[in-house]
Amino acid sequence: MMDGMGNIAELLERFRRGPELVAVAMTGAAGSEFDFVVAPGKWSIRQIICHMADSEMVAADRFRRVIAEENPKLIAYDQDAWAQKLDYSRRKTSQAMESFRRLRSENHELLKELPEATFERTGQHSEHGATTLGQLLEGYAKHAEGHARQIQAARAEFKKAKQAQ
Repeated sequence: MMDGMGNIAELLERFRRGPELVAVAMTGAAGSEFDFVVAPGKWSIRQIICHMADSEMVAADRFRRVIAEENPKLIAYDQDAWAQKLDYSRRKTSQAMESFRRLRSENHELLKELPEATFERTGQHSEHGATTLGQLLEGYAKHAEGHARQIQAARAEFKKAKQAQ
């Protein structure tokens, strides 16, 4: 679990840097690369970025509920249904990236001044049960890191596919 403010400070910094990691992973990507799919059922870079923007909107809601309410319900969502029904494949990557960056920055501003005890506050996640604010922070820090790696891997596969043509 949380081992004092050192860990929280480290998590906050990892959380803050998420958009930078994603932006670096995307540097130089253009055109058909955004819509390249590594394998059936996998997401394109465009879909990943749209997911990041929507996920950060959900994070904003969850953070605020756990900070302000007593043990609130945190409802899971079907990310594949969101990707399909919210038309991720046609949304603008630049706009989604800007939303992700702005929301992550606002979330970081909200979290960075909180007293350490606040990170022990809990909500009830509909799939994972009792979840602390610290666990949410850690999860969302890892979320951007994981998707940055996924984007790098997709871009490597795109280059291989182009060379094979």
